Amino acid sequence: MSIIQQIEKSIQEREAWVLRRQKGIPTNKRLFVLTCMDERVNIEEALGLQPGDAHIFRNAGGLVTDDVIRSAALTTNFFETKEIIVVTHTECGMMMKSGKEIVKALQEKLGIDLSTIQLDPSLPELSLTDPKAIERWFKTFESIDEITVAQVELLRNHPLIPKDVTIAGYIYEVETGKLRRPFEMLSRRVNSHQEMTGNA
Repeated sequence: MSIIQQIEKSIQEREAWVLRRQKGIPTNKRLFVLTCMDERVNIEEALGLQPGDAHIFRNAGGLVTDDVIRSAALTTNFFETKEIIVVTHTECGMMMKSGKEIVKALQEKLGIDLSTIQLDPSLPELSLTDPKAIERWFKTFESIDEITVAQVELLRNHPLIPKDVTIAGYIYEVETGKLRRPFEMLSRRVNSHQEMTGNA
């Protein structure tokens, strides 16, 4: 390849990168990833992703919220995304306290009644005045396996997500840096000598 050809190729690649939305270029993997904001979750490494491969959405817990639905609906309906992967993780902070405890702590810390605030400042009509609803809004949970399966089902059953989109959920083990399926912990399936010989 000549120098001019190399320059032209570089210019074309840069143009495709910068203008990919205008040109209707989807992500390289046609993938949307929902995962936790936790800094220990190296999602790019875990999924083998490079820049441009996926739309990645992070929030506390890697949970389906109204904004996740908004983003997933856009990427699947208009950006040719065909797969959604939900990745939660072990030792998640959203398992440490209940919604009730978080509401109480925030109200004490900030000195405000959470039922009086706007959840989205640009949409004042979007509000939760029921204290129980506010507690649920924080979306705390007890089982990482159950919550992962639940998020996949929420996306699969939402009318704004096309039915031909493939959706799967995995758990990132912060202790190993590896992914596993919900309810499939290899450490529980590994036989010990006693179990193998029937002397347990």
